[in-house]
Amino acid sequence: MIRVLAVLAAALGAALLGSARLPAQTLAQRIARAPDGSVHLTYAAREGVCGNGAGVISFDCASGTCGRRRMTVNSDWESDSPCACEPGPVRLALQVAGGRVTRIRTYVGGSWRAGTAATDLGMVGAAEAVRYLLDLARAGDSPAAGEAIFPTTLADSVTVWPDLVRVARDAGATRRVREQAVFWLSQAAGEAAVKDLTDMVGDDSLDRDVREHAVFALSQQAKDVGVPALVQIARSNKDPEVRRRAFFWLGQSNDPRAIALFEEVLTRP
Repeated sequence: MIRVLAVLAAALGAALLGSARLPAQTLAQRIARAPDGSVHLTYAAREGVCGNGAGVISFDCASGTCGRRRMTVNSDWESDSPCACEPGPVRLALQVAGGRVTRIRTYVGGSWRAGTAATDLGMVGAAEAVRYLLDLARAGDSPAAGEAIFPTTLADSVTVWPDLVRVARDAGATRRVREQAVFWLSQAAGEAAVKDLTDMVGDDSLDRDVREHAVFALSQQAKDVGVPALVQIARSNKDPEVRRRAFFWLGQSNDPRAIALFEEVLTRP
């Protein structure tokens, strides 16, 4: 009997040792091996981001109050509905078919409905989620690739804008992905992104559409940094279409520096 127990103990120990040596699955592997259908994952939201758990996400929130910047992420939700201002978490619903993600829906706050037919991966690290989403954006060609950019900007404790610069410059990414990277770069980085956006506008190796999106992104910056950058582009960019877009957004700014530029151009002999 003692011998039998010893053999069983040795076998159990070997099994446990073998399982301990198995590498942990990455998030990408877990998603790829999920059955077709919806896959849910959750991660921590950065400070200032809140949502109503359904169709509304707000930014610059504080003290339980929704910020003035707000977006509707679910077309079935009324955009003027109140925001409950729940400070996270970020919840992603990935539509998976044949191991590939085809669509992504992003929510902040709330919880998954009980009884929903989905593979729930639970809470994952924010940094791991961002790495996965950026890889999906760079390599993907489905609508999910473009949809993967936005949720990276919501993650807690991750400085994502340097990665968005790389995505915006990545010739291997689709145009939609690069344009999304430029737009959310402007929202995520603020003043720190202005130089990168200005450099993109002047980079002739980038598609014109991407450069024009960078011009738009500059128009969304604070006037003290955005307007001078647009004036510089309007004065000196080699592409007439890009200059035209800079003039257009300057015209929307109602800034005295823009008016001075228009006067200078129109009165030039």
